Amino acid sequence: MCLMLASNAVCGYCAVKPLYAEEQPLTVEKLRTAGMERPTLRKEKNKILVKQSPMLVVYNNAVNLSCKYTYNLFSKEFRASLYKGADSAVEVCVVNGNYSHQLEFRSKTGFHCDGKLGNETVTFYLWNLFVNQTDIYFCKIEVMYPPPYIDNEKSNGTIIHVKENHHCPAHRTPESSKPFWALVVVVGVLALYSLLVTVALFTYWMKSKRNRVLQSDYLNMTPRRLGPTRRHYHPYAPSRDFAAYRS
Repeated sequence: MCLMLASNAVCGYCAVKPLYAEEQPLTVEKLRTAGMERPTLRKEKNKILVKQSPMLVVYNNAVNLSCKYTYNLFSKEFRASLYKGADSAVEVCVVNGNYSHQLEFRSKTGFHCDGKLGNETVTFYLWNLFVNQTDIYFCKIEVMYPPPYIDNEKSNGTIIHVKENHHCPAHRTPESSKPFWALVVVVGVLALYSLLVTVALFTYWMKSKRNRVLQSDYLNMTPRRLGPTRRHYHPYAPSRDFAAYRS
């Protein structure tokens, strides 16, 4: 009887023990997982999440790159910047300050940039881009004041693919032809002026010639003798004595 009870107790213990052994690791694993997740959540709270478009294709050498962030920058000193390259080695454009002052986007690396800061969005505007500036670009948002310092986790970035503008020669043709057409107009005006002057001179010459012809019609056509003229007396005609008539 005792042996039977003892065996039943042992069997009961054996039957209960596996259940306890199976539940214990699950509980520890849950606690361990929860303990590992808590620091991660705390770490994410001190980071700003930034979302960017995966790729932008540029055809006219200008592009707008928008960076969406999950943080309220109102009444805070912040810094928003755009970096180029996989290692973010080149600072393309940057703006810092707060909403109480006028924000100014600037670049120290030769890029032409401007931008606009909106509600949880910063937009960088780049123009005069070249084909060799095709690369991956990253947005960075930083809260400088008040403490603690907060920045964003590095996002996936945006690949900006600058296409070669094949329409540039077509657009430059009218501009390059402007001097040619200006020269054509000047030459045309000079040619017209020369033609008018030539016609006027020819008309004046014709009128002068006609006047000379008309004046020559009224000239005395009697030929004139050259030198003094002498009277010739006939030998048979007696000479008159004019002195006798005077007396």
